Amino acid sequence: MTTYATEPRLGTGLTGLYVEAQQFYARQVRLLDALRLEEFATTFTADGVYAAPPDVPEVLGRDAIAAALREAHARRFGTEPVRRRHWHSMLQVEPGPEGTLRTSYYALVTTSRPWDPAADVAPSSVVEDVLVWEEGELRTRERRITPDHMTF
Repeated sequence: MTTYATEPRLGTGLTGLYVEAQQFYARQVRLLDALRLEEFATTFTADGVYAAPPDVPEVLGRDAIAAALREAHARRFGTEPVRRRHWHSMLQVEPGPEGTLRTSYYALVTTSRPWDPAADVAPSSVVEDVLVWEEGELRTRERRITPDHMTF
């Protein structure tokens, strides 16, 4: 059974929680954008859930998260040289039960190619996470991504 520490490093005030979540996401998304997917997966709990329809079926656990993201990237881009950037904004952070943090934010993903100065911008999504403190670090216990085009 996984146990979670319930105290953030920056204090329990909403400002401290917000700053801590922002710093966590800045570290996490840079790993994703660099395709350091095994390291990205370590920002999830060992039993973490990643649900990002339609590209990645819901997966459970770090190894499955890294493998599913690697497969989705290969399926979409093959060996094409691309650089992706995930942009998060409008972050909301709320304390949840048992010391968790519930977050929600908008995400845009840009894809750049070496021969094209104009980046593609897609998808646009809402991301909802449950974060926990584990071994003194924030980790994602559950991530649910809802692409905007699936909400009409």
